[in-house]
Amino acid sequence: MVPSPLNPQQIQQFLSSVLSQRGPNSVPYDESTKWLIRQHLLNLISSYPSLEPKTATFIHNDGRSVNLLQADGTIPMPYHGVTYNIPVIIWLLESYPRHPPCVYVNPTADMIIKRPHAHVTPSGLVSLPYLQNWVYPSSNLVDLVSDLGAAFALDPPLYSRRRPAPSPTPTPSYDRPPPTADQRPFPPSPYGRVQVQHVHHQHQQQSDDAAEVYKRNAINKMVEMVHGDLLSMRRDREAEAESLLSLQGGLKRREEEINRGLKEMVEEKETLEQQLQIISMNTDVLDSWVRDNQGKTSTLVDVDVDKAFECVDTLSKQMLECTALDLAIEDAVYALDKGFQDGVVPFDQYLRSVRLLSREQFFHRATGSKVRAAQMEAQVHAIAGRLHS
Repeated sequence: MVPSPLNPQQIQQFLSSVLSQRGPNSVPYDESTKWLIRQHLLNLISSYPSLEPKTATFIHNDGRSVNLLQADGTIPMPYHGVTYNIPVIIWLLESYPRHPPCVYVNPTADMIIKRPHAHVTPSGLVSLPYLQNWVYPSSNLVDLVSDLGAAFALDPPLYSRRRPAPSPTPTPSYDRPPPTADQRPFPPSPYGRVQVQHVHHQHQQQSDDAAEVYKRNAINKMVEMVHGDLLSMRRDREAEAESLLSLQGGLKRREEEINRGLKEMVEEKETLEQQLQIISMNTDVLDSWVRDNQGKTSTLVDVDVDKAFECVDTLSKQMLECTALDLAIEDAVYALDKGFQDGVVPFDQYLRSVRLLSREQFFHRATGSKVRAAQMEAQVHAIAGRLHS
């Protein structure tokens, strides 16, 4: 387990260093969510300083072990006007923050988990509605700890273990004298084994040599310098990692913009290819018509307008008639508009005539659209036949 320092600035540097670390001991979170994880933990420590971010090994139910971030410490619980501190561990699993964290009550040696409890299992696992209704990205650790304190205030999950009564003091033995001041046992040290030094106030002499003192001072100075250099290098690396995380977020947004632009370009390319195919088909039709009528201009003297174009099939003849009638009606409506503006055509007659002509023009245009679709289909079949032949 790697605890983090308590200084807020060092906590930021610690989280940046852990989330930017690579290798077998790196935390397995998604790159796109590491910045949000960092912000969640910083907001949590800012609101609840009694919690500390750490990295530790989490063992899943299937035996897999993974290095994860956790928030370890105590959360406040008001109960009957007194605030108690409940020890908890909040594990940020691999899928966090898209899925809720795993929360455990961590009782000390003199505490016992209440059985049964509405929100805490005998193993200490916490289950709350806030965890079950976790919504990404609005849910966060600060609101989770607030709900934990409120739920525990209604039903405390821990209570103190009963302490055994102290055993009676044994009577001293008269076979051996009590230990002297130099023979009394010292209490065990929490920092390991401590050698007992007998203090002799008399005859104690200072035997430190000047060379040894100089050597120790030089070593201490070198250690301080190396430590300062390491701290400076660590700050530089963490600042660089923080800038790289910000750059990664910007590159992610640009990638999405490029993918969206590429998709639009592909769609536009498909539309242009369809238009190019239609233009090619029309070009083939015009080339064929020019070849068929290229030698007929020299024989034309007095040409009847109605006989200038000969329709090659029924669809072309029907299309010509529909187009001519449509344009004729368009000219008639224009003449009616002009006559109405000049005051020649009465208003009621103008409306009645325009209504009748518009209805007739609608039918001609609808018929023309159907004929045009049939001609396009026939042209496609003809071109396909020529390609296969």
